[in-house]
Amino acid sequence: MTTTTLDQQLVLNDFSKVMFERHSVRKFNPDKKIDREELQAMIKEATTAPSACNLQSWHFVVVDTPEGKDKAKSFMMKFNYPQLDSCAAMIFVLGDTLSYQSYRDVWNKAAEEGRITPEKRDEVFKTFLPLYESATPEFLTMDATIDASMAAMQLMLVARAHGYDTNPIAGYAADKVVQTLGLDKTRYVPVVALAVGEAAETPISSARYTAAELTDFL
Repeated sequence: MTTTTLDQQLVLNDFSKVMFERHSVRKFNPDKKIDREELQAMIKEATTAPSACNLQSWHFVVVDTPEGKDKAKSFMMKFNYPQLDSCAAMIFVLGDTLSYQSYRDVWNKAAEEGRITPEKRDEVFKTFLPLYESATPEFLTMDATIDASMAAMQLMLVARAHGYDTNPIAGYAADKVVQTLGLDKTRYVPVVALAVGEAAETPISSARYTAAELTDFL
């Protein structure tokens, strides 16, 4: 059994406070910065999220400079400018539709480290790899979107555990995001942007539908 050691001591390690007191913030303290080492640590922690067949089909672009924010404004909707202007960083979470091309590297490493047997690795290659190598672009996009969504939600909780607040944003011109960020638009799909920083306002505690209204049992 392997364990994961967090790179940064968590400020908040109470699950109920991390989970139930996470709210979306639209105004951050612009003077509060987050160094890139901690941002990278949070992303590392977030990528312990599950993914289909362990493909880990996610990619992150961190915008934390005035120049980067100006670039992001070219495709973001204006009502999201307050978050962009005031946050310490805007993290764009994208799905990687070609992550399967590195699939062998991931599982070979797992076998080399003794996490799985070579026989189990070969079974994975024979079972899952052909599925993705012959998949349609639509399937790969859907799969990558689900994986990246898992990582994005986990990143918001990780940020909260580090003492920060977040705001998930999809208010942007999706067809312009990837290319403007300097990535291959045939490979990556935008999933969500996360504004991260220190809250400068008391967020709204929104009402929720009851679980009974949303649930069917069979």
